[in-house]
Amino acid sequence: MVKNTLNVGRIEEGFVLDHIQAGRSMDIYKYLNLDKLDCCVAIIKNAKSSKMGKKDIMKIECPIDFMDLDVLGFIDHNITINIIKNSEIVEKKDLHLPAEIRNVIHCRNPRCITSIEQGLEHIFTLTDEENQIYRCKYCEEKYTGHLARK
Repeated sequence: MVKNTLNVGRIEEGFVLDHIQAGRSMDIYKYLNLDKLDCCVAIIKNAKSSKMGKKDIMKIECPIDFMDLDVLGFIDHNITINIIKNSEIVEKKDLHLPAEIRNVIHCRNPRCITSIEQGLEHIFTLTDEENQIYRCKYCEEKYTGHLARK
């Protein structure tokens, strides 16, 4: 009888993203712009988890200064980041909601300056941490809804 297991090799330098909500790994792939980086990525979808039932896991092999991980806190601040150097975990990082996010979500207010000025960064600031509310830096429009697919 063959057990339902999958082995993905060690990485030399990079990240292991654990406790990703099942099915969200491709969203994270897009928001981290991994398609534009020349790095090795392993995505494990719907892995069994005693804590979550099912979860996704990502292994990303690349220099650790290549990525802005703040976007992960916005997507899902329950993700655990294991930072790998020389094939060993050197740091475990817990996420939190970032105070500011840039170019992840876009203001939907048609009167906002970001709708008129091309090339202006879309900046949202965390105004209510308890309710996880972000507002546009320029017009104060409240971000509503879930993270849209890029």
